[in-house]
Amino acid sequence: MEQPIFQNRIDLSQLQQAVSNIKTEINKIIVGQDEMIELLIAAILADGHVLIEGVPGVAKTLTAKLLSRTMSVQFSRIQFTPDLMPSDIIGTSIFNLKTSEFEFKPGPLFSNIVLIDEINRAPAKTQSALFEAMEERQITVDGKTYQLSPPFIVLATQNPVEQEGTYRLPEAQLDRFIFKIEVDYPSLEDETKIISDYHVRKNSIDLTSVNNVLNASDVKNYRDKVGEIHIEANLISYIAKIVNQTRNNSALYLGASPRASLSILTSSKAIAAMRGRDFVTPDDIKFVATPVLKHRVMLTPEKEMEGLTTTEIIKQIIEKIEIPR
Repeated sequence: MEQPIFQNRIDLSQLQQAVSNIKTEINKIIVGQDEMIELLIAAILADGHVLIEGVPGVAKTLTAKLLSRTMSVQFSRIQFTPDLMPSDIIGTSIFNLKTSEFEFKPGPLFSNIVLIDEINRAPAKTQSALFEAMEERQITVDGKTYQLSPPFIVLATQNPVEQEGTYRLPEAQLDRFIFKIEVDYPSLEDETKIISDYHVRKNSIDLTSVNNVLNASDVKNYRDKVGEIHIEANLISYIAKIVNQTRNNSALYLGASPRASLSILTSSKAIAAMRGRDFVTPDDIKFVATPVLKHRVMLTPEKEMEGLTTTEIIKQIIEKIEIPR
């Protein structure tokens, strides 16, 4: 009997090994936070920016810095403050007396991985300076457009908006982040290990112990692999139904945009590849749906007063939709 011919699978062994190496390097210093690390790696493979929210002291900035150290690409860090101006991040034109011409001096946004610390402490004018860079990977200054070198990833941390001296990020900007990762306090077991490890390291954190795992060329190759991951038509419909339900839910004042649907698609492909599969499953979609959607939807004032959260509503939506078989 003739054997059925199967399509050749995508070779994901190198990608999986790279992901494992990144986790190993970060875990030299970070204890726990496995889901955050996995989502951060998925965002890089899906070419997306990440918003990390949590109270001070839960290693948001440290984890982002460690992730950047695993890649041999340019890195810059910007501390957002209430007096920060757009030119402080994108750069400015300076008059050169020798040539009698204006020369553009690039700002810290001209990098591969940009860590923005406390993004919600800067006013709207500075936030708007990020829009073009995040969406189109380019910056226009004085009528001239400068392309940003790939990969270009913004990793932004923020404190909860209830804290003093913070601004609410505009919805148009939130929509440009592929994930919002909420970092909670560590468990008792993890916190004990954090204290113990810090003591063993003689009260210091040695970032130089984290080695490079990827370069810019590797990132491009792995992104190309992720783009080849297969997804069934019924799973594409499943994604569309989840996002559509956010627009037709009485608890939500604002639903998710089509950009959210595309983010679920690309990030679920990345998760599938990281787990060694060349096809997407419903579990991949369910894993990324909440971090993709939670910052893109808004509760009605009534539901907000009742103490509900967007995460709870999204989980309710996912539970109601029939899982494709």
